[in-house]
Amino acid sequence: MAQYKAFSATAQVLGQSVLAIVGGMENNRVRALQLLAEQGLSPLEATRWYPQQPVLDVFRAIFERIGPSTVRAIGRKVPEWALFPKVASIEDALRGIEVAYQMNHRHGEIGHYRYEPTGLRSGRVVCENPYPCDFDQGLVEAVAERARPLHSLRVRVEHAPGSCRQRGDDVCIYTVRW
Repeated sequence: MAQYKAFSATAQVLGQSVLAIVGGMENNRVRALQLLAEQGLSPLEATRWYPQQPVLDVFRAIFERIGPSTVRAIGRKVPEWALFPKVASIEDALRGIEVAYQMNHRHGEIGHYRYEPTGLRSGRVVCENPYPCDFDQGLVEAVAERARPLHSLRVRVEHAPGSCRQRGDDVCIYTVRW
């Protein structure tokens, strides 16, 4: 299951979540709105549901025309724009990515995010969804940083070696240390 291809033709994304694209491209808001309009995602309303495939097509266009760092920046903005559950710890936050994903998507198979603890101050997030690898890395970074424990100086998120959706694999895995 490679990136940019919806798992289900009926899958939908909440507009509030799609607005993260505009937030992530805050220095080029006009370009973001143009790319959304090219895929029929205009006007964009926070409470409206949109087909997932055109949203994924926007991500592909951003990756190809602007670059992966912008896709990653959009992922970092998702927690500010999309619906997210309240959390009490970094592990709750990383588990909460799946909850948020389900809150902001509906209909058909949409994929998953799975958190697995690997140590006292580490874990991994397995991303099995059609969003781009760079987007998911930015999302995991932002969620982990927002929930960083006070005793930790920093949070480190790295793409684990091996499986990657950019190569057509089913999942990307990110290690998180704090």
